[in-house]
Parts: sequence; C-alpha cells; structure tokens
Amino acid sequence: MKVVILAGGLGTRLSEETELKPKPMVEIGGQPMIWHIVKHFAHFGFKEFVVALGYKGEAIKRFFLDYQSLSGSMTLDLAKGDVARHGMEREGWVVHLIDTGIPTNTGGRVKRLEPWLKDETFMLTYGDGLSDIDYHQLLWYHRQHGRLATVTAVRPPSRFGGLIFDGDLVSEFVEKPQVGEGWINGGFMVFEPGVFKYLRDDQYSLEADALEALAHDRQLAAYRHEQFWQCMDTLREKRYLEALWRDNAAPWKVWE
Repeated sequence: MKVVILAGGLGTRLSEETELKPKPMVEIGGQPMIWHIVKHFAHFGFKEFVVALGYKGEAIKRFFLDYQSLSGSMTLDLAKGDVARHGMEREGWVVHLIDTGIPTNTGGRVKRLEPWLKDETFMLTYGDGLSDIDYHQLLWYHRQHGRLATVTAVRPPSRFGGLIFDGDLVSEFVEKPQVGEGWINGGFMVFEPGVFKYLRDDQYSLEADALEALAHDRQLAAYRHEQFWQCMDTLREKRYLEALWRDNAAPWKVWE
C-alpha cells in the first residue's frame, strides 16, 4: 500500500526555518522531519511513498538522492576515480517524488497524484506531524467501517503546562498535556480511490472541500488516537520535538 506525504506547502508559520528549506526538511535530531515520518511508516511495513512536492521540492529530491550514496563510510581512489562504499543504509524504501506545483492546494496535490495511486486504497499524511499511531490498527478500523475515508482524530497538546491540584498544593505539573476536550484532524488518513471524485483541480482543499463533503455524505470515519501526536507549526514546537529526541523520549521512535 502506498503512503502519500503532502510536502509542498510554504510553512509560513515556521519562517525561521522555511525561508531556506521546505518544512518537511526541517531537522529533528539531525534528520529531516520527512525521514522521521518515513521511518515510522516503514517500521509497520509500509515502504512505498508518493511525495507531493511544491515549495523548494528540490531539497527533498536531493535528500533522497543522496541518502543512500552518502550514508556509511567510503574509500576514494582519486587516481582511478573509484569509490568503494562501506556500511551503506539499505532501507528498502521506494520513493516517488512528484512535482505538484508551488501554489497548488492540498486537494489539488492529491488529485495530481491520481495516476500514481490508480485504483488502490492508500494512506496519506502531512509532512509536519509525528505520532505513535499504529498504522495496522488504523487500517483495520478503516476497513471495518467501509467508508471512502478515515481520518485520525487527536486531542491537540496544550500550549501551556497543566496543573493537577491536591488542595492548595500542586501535586503534579504536566508539560504539554493533551487537551481534555475537543478533537482535531491529526492527519494520518486512509482513502479509497473514490475520494478522487471529490477533488477537481489545483484550487481544491483536501480539508475544506473533500473532507467536508465526505462528512456530509457520511463517508468519513474517525479513528480516535489518544496517545502522542504533535505537529510542527512553530519554532517552539520544533524545540519540543528536539527535546524529546535528545532525551531518548520520542514516542514515535519505534524502530531499532
């Protein structure tokens, strides 16, 4: 099953980083966000990716082109022009890097990928969010409900630390607690090919046009995920993800 990664947005809310690179190339722990996303999917056996490129898409192309050839060690024979590589990364990924236009909206990007996805069920996520979701459970849930689309519903982390009281004393301080009420679209979706009927051109929004229409037609299921989820919209959120990785406390790191 193919996994679509929407990686073409401008990332204006993280302009400190995205003036020079697309948001999926912003690094967490020395590796770009898109690497973390791909590694997480691959852990569950999903190893074929269709990446919808737009803003500064050449940076993402360059990363995947260089990823294997520059990994590990190498011996250069400059006289002969020979290169011997040692300990190269062999991930087993298949990555389709598709230009979908810079101004194209999210739904338009998905519509442009239709020839690559054909008549198959596919997964989709954004290039700026991480979670500890089990994709096998998500796919099982989608198939059990028999709808055209399933979206992962998450409770967004609070911007502020949470306090748990014991009388007038604070018994526990919780950094980045999950909000106690309200659900939002956390990405990590599953679609049947029938979704393409809800998308027309580059101006279409996957969220405001397709998902709203699918919900109206009772074709949108919601998989509730109450564990870890975090997007990277701001520098503060990037630093939070960096801290989790640095402290070996990243919930999304399930691979060895």
